[in-house]
Amino acid sequence: MQNYFAFDKHQTNFKTEIIAGITSFLATMYIIVVNPAIVSAAGLPFSGVLTATILVSAFSSIMMGVYAKNPIVIAPGMGINAFFAYTVVLGMGVKWEVALGAVFWSGIVFLILSIFNVRTAVALAIPKQIRSAVAAGIGLFITFIGLENAKFVVANPATLVSFGGLNSITITFLIGLIVTSFLVMKNIKGALIIGIVFTTVLSIPIGRVWGDATELFGSATIVSWNGIFSSPDFSLLFQLDLIGSLALSIIPVIFVFLFTDLFDSLSTFIGVAEAADLKDEDGEPRNIKESLLTDAVSTTISGLLGTSAGTSYIESAAGIKEGGRTGLTAIVAGLCFLPFMFFSPILSVVPSIATAPALVLVGVFMMNPVSKIEWLKYDEAIPAFLAIILIPVTYSITQGIVWGLITWTLLKILSGKKKEVSLTLIIVDIFAIAVLLV
Repeated sequence: MQNYFAFDKHQTNFKTEIIAGITSFLATMYIIVVNPAIVSAAGLPFSGVLTATILVSAFSSIMMGVYAKNPIVIAPGMGINAFFAYTVVLGMGVKWEVALGAVFWSGIVFLILSIFNVRTAVALAIPKQIRSAVAAGIGLFITFIGLENAKFVVANPATLVSFGGLNSITITFLIGLIVTSFLVMKNIKGALIIGIVFTTVLSIPIGRVWGDATELFGSATIVSWNGIFSSPDFSLLFQLDLIGSLALSIIPVIFVFLFTDLFDSLSTFIGVAEAADLKDEDGEPRNIKESLLTDAVSTTISGLLGTSAGTSYIESAAGIKEGGRTGLTAIVAGLCFLPFMFFSPILSVVPSIATAPALVLVGVFMMNPVSKIEWLKYDEAIPAFLAIILIPVTYSITQGIVWGLITWTLLKILSGKKKEVSLTLIIVDIFAIAVLLV
């Protein structure tokens, strides 16, 4: 195992990789419950989507570890699941079986593009300044999600967002954040895991001893025990409509699935690789072809198993921060998903505010690439800044990278630096604009 994953080369060891894998799982495990909650709104059975979510996450993450040897978790993506449920099925009136077929066909196209290195060429065409910006933007995005989960930041009709105020929930979050930060400062192994467990325990009194979470979370208490065992539900297996999803009216849906997932997976992978220095001798993302091919396979099997497309997860940065540098991290994370096919109720014990401190700190870890941006070189600094700020404020990694690339290209051309704009990048820009228009 040491030779296969080259522990010495990557300055890691078996124990570190195990801890990192568990950490990545804890940071991404919310998808086991959140994804079914979103996708089932389209009429699919919740338990069926939950089983599909676990299978996709486990298989894809293990494949990432074994084949691509990168410490990146793959699971059904946030954002694309909302598009699947609320836009395609509920908004356009497409049957969910047809929508699953569209997911499958978008995955097939992904595979073809990956096999012929088209996706790799696209990834390498993205300017390094934009890659650094995307890494930082993802960091801010993760932080914002953490602050939102802790209700530290809440919606406000006058200002869009505002401070949630001091209450039992935000105070619990702040204590968890301080304790977890201290553990990180002291370089305690498994600091994020310890922080999540500590904050979970700290959350138990909410609604029992002090505070009431009804208004914010819909229940008086936020930590509850819902049992241990539940049987897996394979009812969605192979329920996709392969023929109906090839109808002319569905082609735009496949197109949006294809390119939304393309930009999400590319930007996430590049951002995490940049922030964690997961790069090869040429300074490019490590094993990028294998990683993107794995992502494509994940999208394909998602349609077969009964959920929205799988994609690389930005929360993988949590495990990488714990020292994960090889595929063993992803394998461990993938294996951690499997028991919850039978014990998924256990996940409900960990409230969202327990993972919030970890997400905020991951945002801190991912800000380092900002130092690589040449801020006085405005034809690169302005596009980079747009990419950084648009990711969190639009709640979309895709929007950040799309506008960053478009403005980078236009400013380079206007400043007489056409040679720095490759043909591949221009093609990417065209498709990026198409994604905005669809």
